[in-house]
Amino acid sequence: MVRERANDEYDLVEPRAPAMLESLRAFGYNIQTAIADLIDNSISAGAKNVWLQFYWDGSESYISILDDGKGMTEAELVNAMRPGSRNPLEEREPNDLGRFGLGLKTASFSQCRRLTVCAKAVNQNSVTRRWDLDYVSQTGEWRLLRSAASGSEERLTALEQMESGTVVLWESMDRVVGGTKTDDPKAHNRFLEMIEDVEKHLTMVFHRFLERKNKLQIWINQRLIEPWDPFLTNEKATQWLPEENLYFREDRVVIQPYVLPHHSKVDSQTYEKAAGPNGWNAQQGFYIYRNERMLVAGDWLGLGLQRDEHCKLARIQVDLPNSMDSDWNIDVKKSRARPPASLREDFKRIAKLTRARASDIYRYRGKVIARKYSDNYVFTWLKKLKHGKVFYVINPEHPLVKEALNIPTEYRQIIKALLRLIEETVPVQQIWLDSAVSSEQHSQPFEGVPAREVREVMMQIYQALIKDGLTTSEARSLLVKMEPFQHFEELIATLPESTY
Repeated sequence: MVRERANDEYDLVEPRAPAMLESLRAFGYNIQTAIADLIDNSISAGAKNVWLQFYWDGSESYISILDDGKGMTEAELVNAMRPGSRNPLEEREPNDLGRFGLGLKTASFSQCRRLTVCAKAVNQNSVTRRWDLDYVSQTGEWRLLRSAASGSEERLTALEQMESGTVVLWESMDRVVGGTKTDDPKAHNRFLEMIEDVEKHLTMVFHRFLERKNKLQIWINQRLIEPWDPFLTNEKATQWLPEENLYFREDRVVIQPYVLPHHSKVDSQTYEKAAGPNGWNAQQGFYIYRNERMLVAGDWLGLGLQRDEHCKLARIQVDLPNSMDSDWNIDVKKSRARPPASLREDFKRIAKLTRARASDIYRYRGKVIARKYSDNYVFTWLKKLKHGKVFYVINPEHPLVKEALNIPTEYRQIIKALLRLIEETVPVQQIWLDSAVSSEQHSQPFEGVPAREVREVMMQIYQALIKDGLTTSEARSLLVKMEPFQHFEELIATLPESTY
């Protein structure tokens, strides 16, 4: 409809209310992403608790989301119910999880035709507003109703007992339950399965908030949900690859790659849970976080890398500030992101190296990670973890190290100081970068070295083992399990029966 001309230069053309509101239903949300978008609002409002209530009654089923955040005044609520309530170009607070001013409306309309919000600010009375798409369709106007639907008032009463907070009520959920009947067992089972899917999604998307010391608590039908850590950070066998910081303009992107344990290194329950809501193969790749809220849960970000069974243990954490939303093409649903062109090569490099490590673990049944825990293998280097930081030390139980330290006291301190210096100056970052750029150019242990020189080193260890009380047969057997001599069995066979 064209309004009366304001002047000769332009017309005022407002969108038709029924058409616009129906169009807002088509943003592509599913029930999981829609509810997550509402919880974003609760977190931004400072909520400590969010209570989700799923009530089954066939086509009359409803869902409510109640939080104990700061709530809203009447003016704030009216603005929050306005489609496009904030300009996405406006500068946001660093911890703000919103962007487009659409989430409450688009997420809700994607699932229901009646959206009611009741809010209560501190020292204020509660206020209510309702969008009813059928009513808007009848009137053809942007009429935001000032009360709950008849018979729905009691579904908002929990807020009255609280100092402040907000409750969002979804009714007429045509996209969730349609025209199902209360006594339809199949429809009821689908409803219950939907609740499970929502829980799995929320435990993943908000796991950092659920893990905090002063943690957010999310309740589903009076039951507290538990966080899902996609990186198994508390498992000893999880491999933390070096963290990287990339910069785009003045913004910093923090990348932490992980290689998860082979299934033989964790109990079956942990491994099954670690598969995630969509399974091991689907959950590999980059995990994009914005203000600690997960946006993308396992994706290779259009970098030309395919999901591969051998790479399923590769998961890479990426942290973004909310100032990079447009640069990363983050959508309204907050379920898609793509790195800026200038960062793509770095992301691809990191992905390839992480995939290669994960493939090694998968193919060799976890030996790379498990080696420092195995009695069957002797390794020169050990990985350690202190205050969340990874570092590497020389294995003090290595036979040659023990023998080197078994010298007169006046020289022992020199050897110890030398070993410590080597440990403290391991060029981890340079090795990481060189491996990512040209991994095929790295030589293998003793590659191209004459057998005579390899045998000389091997002989020193062999003698140390025998001196330590092993028989020649036992010493040879241990050498076969000692890196890198497991690749030189033919030389081990030439070692003498006597070292005297």
